[in-house]
Amino acid sequence: MILLDGKKTATDIREDIKNEVAELVKQYKRPPHLVAVLVGNDPASLAYVKSKERLAKKAGFTSTILHFDKAVSESDLLKTIDSLNRDATVDGYIVQLPLPKHIDEQKIIMAIDPDKDVDGFHPVNLGKMIAQLPGFLPATPHGIMELMKRYKIQTEGKNVLIIGRSLIVGRPLSILMSQKRPGGNATVTLAHSRTQHIKQLSQQADVIVTALGKPHFLTEDMVKEDVVVIDAGINSIEDSGTKSGYKLVGDADFENVSRKASYITPVPGGVGPMTIAMLLKNTLEAYKLNMRKNAKRTL
Repeated sequence: MILLDGKKTATDIREDIKNEVAELVKQYKRPPHLVAVLVGNDPASLAYVKSKERLAKKAGFTSTILHFDKAVSESDLLKTIDSLNRDATVDGYIVQLPLPKHIDEQKIIMAIDPDKDVDGFHPVNLGKMIAQLPGFLPATPHGIMELMKRYKIQTEGKNVLIIGRSLIVGRPLSILMSQKRPGGNATVTLAHSRTQHIKQLSQQADVIVTALGKPHFLTEDMVKEDVVVIDAGINSIEDSGTKSGYKLVGDADFENVSRKASYITPVPGGVGPMTIAMLLKNTLEAYKLNMRKNAKRTL
């Protein structure tokens, strides 16, 4: 079994980004600027945004967090989005999801300038992904593709089972892995809560990606020998043996599934760091696009 070390791989990617930023700053006179919009005080979201900020700064970016009370109105949030769209010093930004129930998430996403949508959630970027045109890929699927590419995992002609159909992971990844591209050319099955006989499907799969949010859902008896397991699930479960009283686990029963797997991602330290690395990569591309636009305006 080979561990797909997302933490190390992401560190390598961020180092490459840092070196490129250092060179670009000589030309453009300022670093890339990434903004995160956070609503409320959900501990997981706050920790995740803080991690993004820290790693962005480590890569040579300017990073800003706009933190709003959970009672912020939808109209005020839309005003912030409009301001970020018009601010030439902001290259890319994210709106941390989920948002409070009184705010229409789709309306917020639709208001984001696609050229600054470094999460890759805007329909324009999703459409470009489907058509295989240049655009921003959703960060988690992009990270999964990049991790498999760097470990030279063969997907062409393989049976891939993706468990979970969210717009953040499952659906875009199913499209990417079925396309004619590196890490693609696979025969993809997208399973979800209504899928019947999921155990039969998983036992036939060469590659399984879990993105359910159900701890230890994928068990040893559901996988075949030499399967590749990409665990995109992040779940908090009680653990009296830890200082915090809980620990993070994935959707796969790592201890037992890893006995059969040829490759498997750990949780934490697998897909999560790759997501942030791809967010920074998208922001770097948005920065270069923004700088080219600004140069044209001054001509």
